[in-house]
Amino acid sequence: MPKPIVRIYTDYKSPYAFVANKRLFALEETHGVELEWLPYTLRVAEFMGTVEERTPHFWRKVRYAYMDARRYANAQGLVMKGPRRIYDAFYSSVGMLFAQRHAFFRAYHDTVFRRFWSHELEIDDLAAITDVITSCGGSASKFEAYVHGPARAEHDRIIDEAEALGVFGVPTMVFNSELFWGGDRIDMLIARIEKPETIEAALGSRHRKPG
Repeated sequence: MPKPIVRIYTDYKSPYAFVANKRLFALEETHGVELEWLPYTLRVAEFMGTVEERTPHFWRKVRYAYMDARRYANAQGLVMKGPRRIYDAFYSSVGMLFAQRHAFFRAYHDTVFRRFWSHELEIDDLAAITDVITSCGGSASKFEAYVHGPARAEHDRIIDEAEALGVFGVPTMVFNSELFWGGDRIDMLIARIEKPETIEAALGSRHRKPG
């Protein structure tokens, strides 16, 4: 019998996406769902504005957000160092898609998150992401051909489809067409999964994807 699908939009440069991973992966065992991971590459300037436009109020909020995320990280034994600059996560995002197709997604996913937040990986450096791909058993030449070929169009299509669903941040979970944004909404997601009628509806819509 097919499993109900929970789609998860994530971005390697999001601290809250990083600390949500453990609970999300656990759903596969505790609730028998299939997780479908997709990139939603945040365009920082679009929702935060330029550095010159940011107010003292904004920076207080940012400092608190990282402090809060670090609490979740510390509780899981994770290292979380503040980002050193603004990153374009395109290479790491399409690396996620490539890793899924070549059956080493979990190793890639965990490595990129862990090394980025430990300041051991530049996620906007193609050579660095290629090194992660090869360390997980992937082909450097095939990955680079993908990056320079269809990756951009596929990446942008996924972002467009996500925004058509209403996605605006990460982590966002989609179950039975309902959106749940943020790790603190995982309990709400679980409540939906545990309702038999939502399981039946999710299975009925399993193969209906946007676009």
